Formats: sequence, C-alpha cells, structure tokens
Amino acid sequence: MFMGPLLTGLAIVAGLVVILALVLISTYNGLVVLRQKFKNAFAQIDVQLKRRHDLIPNLLECVKGYMAHEKNTLEAVIKARNTAITANQAATANPGDPEAMKKLGAAEGQLNGALSRLLMVSEAYPDLKANQNMMQFQGELTDTENRITLARQTYNDTVTAYNTQRETFPTVLFASVLGFLSASLFEIGETEREAPKVSFS
Repeated sequence: MFMGPLLTGLAIVAGLVVILALVLISTYNGLVVLRQKFKNAFAQIDVQLKRRHDLIPNLLECVKGYMAHEKNTLEAVIKARNTAITANQAATANPGDPEAMKKLGAAEGQLNGALSRLLMVSEAYPDLKANQNMMQFQGELTDTENRITLARQTYNDTVTAYNTQRETFPTVLFASVLGFLSASLFEIGETEREAPKVSFS
C-alpha cells in the first residue's frame, strides 16, 4: 500500500540526483575547456615576449658602439629586460594568477619605457640611424610589439569568457568548490601602454 508512493519518491530523488550530477559534469567540463583556452592564449603571449626579450641583447649590441656615453640608458634596458623575464616566468607557471599578471604587466611596462628612452636617445646618432642592422632590429621589434598586442587581446578575451562563465548561474555555485578561481587579465598601466617608437625616419 505504501510501496507506490515510496517508489515514486525514490524515483524523483534519483532523478534529481542524476540531473544535479549532469549539471556538475557539464559545469566542470565547460570550465576546463575555457581554462585551457586562456592558458593556450597565454602561451602565445609567452612566445612573443620571449622573442622580444631575445631581440633586446642584439639591439643593445648594435647600439652600444655608437652610444658609449649612454651607459645608464643601456643598463636601464638590461635591468628592465631581466625583470620582465623573471615576471614572465612566474606568469607562465600560473597564467591568470592575479599577482603574477600584475607583476608581468608592470615589468613589461617598465621595459617598454626603457626601450622607448633608448630609441629616443639613439635618434641623436645619425650613423646609428643609417645602420642596416639597426633598421632590421627596428622592423623585428615593431613586428614583435604588434604580435604581443594581438596575443594579449586574444588572452584577455578568453579570460573574460572564462570569468563570465564562472560567474553565471548555476556555475557560480560550483566553480570555487571545483577549484576554478577567477583569472586576471594581462593589463599594462595607462602611462606604460605606448609601444616603443622604433622609426628613425
């Protein structure tokens, strides 16, 4: 007599458990996909930053013969490059980590500033402006800066999609419990946004 309602109640509970499990699985898998996308997008930034960091010693080698009296400017670029490399390594180990992304943005901003000063000072050296190697490095640096900008935009778009998904209902109920923390954008401070000027025209 009581078996019918009991079985119906158990069937409803079992159905709810299955629905909840499916929602959890779908939420988890969706967040995994989005997290992998922003990590992949950061890997593209990493490639371009390494390319930029590798160009700088060659650029410095090219200019130091002409700019012997600009030792402080050259040392500032070297120091900023080393700081940027360290910050990039930390961000690569944990893309999206708020502290790592903040330090990376600040370090790359300082490197932009140091390179801008170097290139501005180098305009006072006519022989350097005409140097074929210098012109080649200018082109490579400009190309790399453009690639960094595009890679950063892609990364920021994918982080935004990930953060939006993790903050929407019902995902917001499970995201933190499942280990999906908010990811940070790769931003450079307003005063440091301008890319180094590399034209000697």
